[in-house]
Amino acid sequence: MNYSQIVKLLGKENESLFTHTCKTISSDKLHVPNPDFVDQILLPSNRGVQTLRNLQQFFNTGRLAGTGYLSILPVDQGIEHSAGASFAANPEYFDPENIIKLAIEGGCNAVASTFGLLGAVARKYAHKIPFLVKINHNELLTYPNKFDQVLFGKVDDAWNMGAAAVGATVYFGSEESTRQITEIARAFDRAHELGMVTVLWCYLRNSAFKKDGKDYHVSADLTGQAIHLGVTIQADIVKQKLPENNGGYLALNADGITYGKFDKRMYTQLATDHPIDLCRYQVINSYMGRAGLINSGGASEGKKDLMEAVRTAVINKRAGGMGMISGRKAFQKPMKEGIELLHAIQDVYLEKKIAVA
Repeated sequence: MNYSQIVKLLGKENESLFTHTCKTISSDKLHVPNPDFVDQILLPSNRGVQTLRNLQQFFNTGRLAGTGYLSILPVDQGIEHSAGASFAANPEYFDPENIIKLAIEGGCNAVASTFGLLGAVARKYAHKIPFLVKINHNELLTYPNKFDQVLFGKVDDAWNMGAAAVGATVYFGSEESTRQITEIARAFDRAHELGMVTVLWCYLRNSAFKKDGKDYHVSADLTGQAIHLGVTIQADIVKQKLPENNGGYLALNADGITYGKFDKRMYTQLATDHPIDLCRYQVINSYMGRAGLINSGGASEGKKDLMEAVRTAVINKRAGGMGMISGRKAFQKPMKEGIELLHAIQDVYLEKKIAVA
């Protein structure tokens, strides 16, 4: 998909995504993804040689090899959203090997999934595409359903199957977040000892974050702080939902309630309501891009999937992000269509006319 096709796909309502100039935090202050990102940004850090090598393997794999950008296929929905609900649309993906084939033929830098799924095919594929093992999950079989990320295995098990990275989720804002932060901080420390890359799903979870008809689980200010906490426990890459609004702190501090801390300049100087500026606020919270921000692709919604995936990629790239991690929009389709969608996302990062705003 070339530049003209991308512009046509997104339509007139998205014209500003291609012309916008970010006047909050300028791009020259960011650590923007580039072919030498590991040498320029991570080499001076406390990361060990093996971690740097494994991250470089990410950057050297797939259609985006040599660009500094990432396209990752995540398939942990068999646990997170239940297997039947996730794979009914395309039952061939009950077989782990087809998921790996989708990631490879889709030109991805890595494939992210569970201990069981990746372990089932590790000897055949761990050397062909970087494995990112998700070490904790929220399962939906407990009745009534609960929302708590719990460990499903050990970092050493992921290392033994040849994985290059481990991933985890913390539900920031939840009652269980303190335990999750502590568990994952320890797990990431062990992963770095073993020379693995660490990736954190920096998600929010609290029913109070939905207020007055707005869902502040996707507000720039709250997601930005979740990212900042994720980078603080030494995530090399942070995954976050694309922001859809802002002002979470403002809304939650209404009615005489005190929650967190904020500065009004967060909303007047560090962000506007433009989608790229909202995402830029996420990037600056990842230590100005020292930890790569990858935005999630979200649920599959049928005909709009291609447009929404490409739109997210444009916003992420122009904001200074490092790429996308998109699963359901790809694997809940026939493999050919899933490959085409992944390639369309990657085409945004390959297109030089789409530059950081």
